[in-house]
This record gives sequence, C-alpha cells and structure tokens, in this order.
Amino acid sequence: MTSEVIIDAGQKDISIALLEDKKLVEYQNEPRSASFSVGNIYIAKVKKLMPGLNACFVDVGFERDAFLHYLDLGNQFNSYAKYLKQVQSDRKKLYPISKATHLPDLQKEGSISTTLSVGQEVLVQIVKEPISTKGPRLTCELSFAGRYLVLIPFDDKVSVSSKIKSGEERARLKQLIHSIKPKNFGVIVRTVAEGKRVAELDSELKILLKRWEEAINKVQKTQTRPQLVFEETSRAVALLRDLFNPTYENIYVNDTDICKEVREYVQLIAPEKVDIVKPYTGSVPIFDNFNVTKQLKSGFGKTVNYKHGAYLIIEHTEAMHVVDVNSGNRTRSANGQEANALDVNLGAADELARQLRLRDMGGIIIVDFIDMNLAEDRQMLYERMCKNMQQDRARHNILPLSKFGLMQITRQRVRPAMDLNVEETCPTCFGKGKIKSSILFTDQLESKIENLVKKIGVKKFYLHVHPYVAAYINQGFISLKRRWQMKYGCGVHIVPSQKMAFLQYEFYDSKKQFIDMKEEIETK
Repeated sequence: MTSEVIIDAGQKDISIALLEDKKLVEYQNEPRSASFSVGNIYIAKVKKLMPGLNACFVDVGFERDAFLHYLDLGNQFNSYAKYLKQVQSDRKKLYPISKATHLPDLQKEGSISTTLSVGQEVLVQIVKEPISTKGPRLTCELSFAGRYLVLIPFDDKVSVSSKIKSGEERARLKQLIHSIKPKNFGVIVRTVAEGKRVAELDSELKILLKRWEEAINKVQKTQTRPQLVFEETSRAVALLRDLFNPTYENIYVNDTDICKEVREYVQLIAPEKVDIVKPYTGSVPIFDNFNVTKQLKSGFGKTVNYKHGAYLIIEHTEAMHVVDVNSGNRTRSANGQEANALDVNLGAADELARQLRLRDMGGIIIVDFIDMNLAEDRQMLYERMCKNMQQDRARHNILPLSKFGLMQITRQRVRPAMDLNVEETCPTCFGKGKIKSSILFTDQLESKIENLVKKIGVKKFYLHVHPYVAAYINQGFISLKRRWQMKYGCGVHIVPSQKMAFLQYEFYDSKKQFIDMKEEIETK
C-alpha cells in the first residue's frame, strides 16, 4: 500500500488529504484564523471549583471555560505547583528544573477543594478540543510529543511502547534513554523508535527539551493570564508527525511557505525521505488534480454509495452515530439471500472503516447490518471489521454482532466529527429560485472582465469556473477566451475547478488573491 499526502493551502483555510492507493482515507480542514488547540499549554487561573464533580473550571481564553478533573492533576502536581511558584518568584533568573524538589505524590482519593483555590495559577495542557456545548478538557500532566519520544517533565520514569515486543530491544531503549535524559524528566519511547540509533533519539530529545525551556521561560517573563506558553506545531506538521511512515511516496503542497515548513520537518525526522516533499505548481486546483474533490463530494453527506448499488445511511444524533446498511437496487446473488447479505455487509465494513477515519467520527457508533442467519458469516463480518480498523490510529473497541444484527463500536473522540456539507447553495440566485437565462452567463462574465480591466486596472487574472463552462470558453480556434484577450488586452487564465457549481465563478489576481466580483443584484 502506498500513501500520499495532499496539502491545499487556501486563502481562508488549509485542507489536508491522506490518500492510500489513490483512495481518500483521512481529511482535515482548518480555517487560517483558527488554531488546532490539542497539545497547547497555558498558564491560567482557576475560575470556579466544583466539589460535587471533584473538578474545577479554568479560564484559558476560550468562549467556554475549560474542564479540569482532580484525577487529571497528575501524581506530580504538588511538585509542579511548588516549581511554578519558584519560577514566578524571580523574573530575571530562571530556577532550573534539575534543582526542583520532588514532593509526595498527589493522593488518588483527594479533593479538588483542598488542592486548588479560586484564582490559583496552574500550568495546563489541552487534551480535548471544545466539542458542541462543552469547553476544552485539560490535564496538568504536561507532555511534549515528538516522532520517537514523548517528554514528560517531573516524571523520572522511562516507559517503552507495549507494541515493541522484543525484550532485548526494550531493555536497549530503556538503558539508552536513561543515559541521555536529564534529571526530573520522564520519557515515553514510541513504537517507531524501535531499532533507532542513539544519535537520532538524542537529537529529538534535545528538540523536546528546548520546547519545554521556551514554555517555562514564557511563564517566568509574562504576567498576563491566561497566556499561551507552548503552541503545537502547525496543522500540516502535526498531522504528519502522527501519520508519517516510510510508505509515503509523495507529499504535495501548493503553498511555498508551508512546503518549506513540511520539508524542514521531514528533514528532521527522516532525512532520507526529504525529496518526497514537492511543491505543486499546476494550473488546475491541487485537489482536482489528485481526484480529492470528487471523493470529498461523494464521501460525505447522509448517503454514501459503495459498490453495486449498495449504500450506507449515516446519521448523527446527540448521543451517538447511527449507520444503516442497505443493499439498494443491487442484483441478487445466484447463491441466494445469505450470500448476497454477506457480500453487501463485507463491502459495508470496508467502506465504514474508511468513513470513520475520513469523518473522524468518535464516541458510540451503532451499525445496523443486513441480517445473516449463519454464525460463521457473522464471525467473518466481525473479523473483517477488526482487520479494517487496524489502520485506524484512534483507540477503538468493536463488539461482535448482537442477536438483532447490530454492531457496536466505540472510537476515541478528540475533536468534533468532520461534517462537510456537500450540497451546493445556488451561487447565481442566492436562494431566490430565479436566475438570468443560462445563455447569458458568458455575457455576464465578459462584463465582469471589462469592469476588472478598465475600472479596477487588473490586467492579469485567473477565472475559476465549472469544468463544463471552462471547456465551452476554451473551445474553437478563436475561442471565447482568445476574443476576450484581444478585446481587452488582458491576460486571462481559465481554471476548471470541480468545487464550482455550474454557473459559479471566482476571480483571482496574479498573486492568487481572491477578487470579489459577485453582486446579488445580478439575479434580479
């Protein structure tokens, strides 16, 4: 299996698509204005204690206060709190963590009321994005994640991933990390560190230590609260950090700055693979070129078709996701109803595993498969689902089919499920239901071009239109595009974009900056 990452850096947002064998399996979209907050560390103040929940609310600058449970304070909270006071007591000289004293571990049966007070400053890290009406979830057990290692301040233990089975390799890694890690720091060795040399691990450990030092320096020198002291790497790099594997063939980026950033990161973690990061300079939108747009349009929405007329219906409720499997207008199998049901269900298991990753669905998922009578068929379906979910990075649990033919799945939820609206609002009538005659569309475009060239003074621009409209504008020896160029003395580039609705258009200047030429009055 080969994997490719496509990064589309637009003017308003950044989208990242992961393709496995050219098939879209993961998609992330983040507005430029919003930041991905899981992993961010804040110095903030306790706003309200909730003794009944044994928790408190902390103001970290979000619309809703963040939630911090007593059990998320961590065993080393007393040591953290004392060190925090020592750091803030001297604004000029930083108190080194190597000299920090270890206090007794926090009692598991303790109370939030006796541990924290309103207005007390705490160093917290976000572990869950704000979802729906809930604020972010916090922890005081800080961690700095890298490709091979996770650095944990105030924890002297070295742990090795349980997925590394070789006892000899586990012992080697433990001894190696103990020899290079500084005092008062714990380290978790990740699975991908298996077989790595000391130089690679030491290099990453130094990078993680530098992040901690920068964070604690901000705590010492700033007085505003709440204050962001450590921000996770950019969305593109954060996704790559968790996903990157040697099977990647290409990483395409259509933005020079982000391409440079990604290239530097790959140079750091896998120097031999740095050449797979490539800038995309094609005239066709990057997602259209790699067939991502079409897969997005068909992969999201309430109904998802998969093979031979069968389809899934995916509904999201407040409590869970519900998936119904339908055979549709599929031709019945010659081997009978049981074989037909098994084939439809196995196809559904393949598609559902992809949908869970693609939409990042979390919480409880209930799947209503087509009823099957044979126990061996039900077992085969369960095993197929388990095998498909092995590629999923999120923690999950799958139960065998119940006697009602329902499969229950729980999947780790870190951020809200991706919900992409694939229905298009009419760009021409703005929902009024009446538009100008379609035959006049090119005349309307010409008037916009005239206005752009003569009044605004833009001589070179890109016009994004639906692929069918682009084909019409470009057809013929003396095409419509050529006539516009000769008439107005402009450099117009027609870009066929699958994101555009049939009579939709967008203008961009020579620097690919959007030019708003849309007027609602056009529809009257």
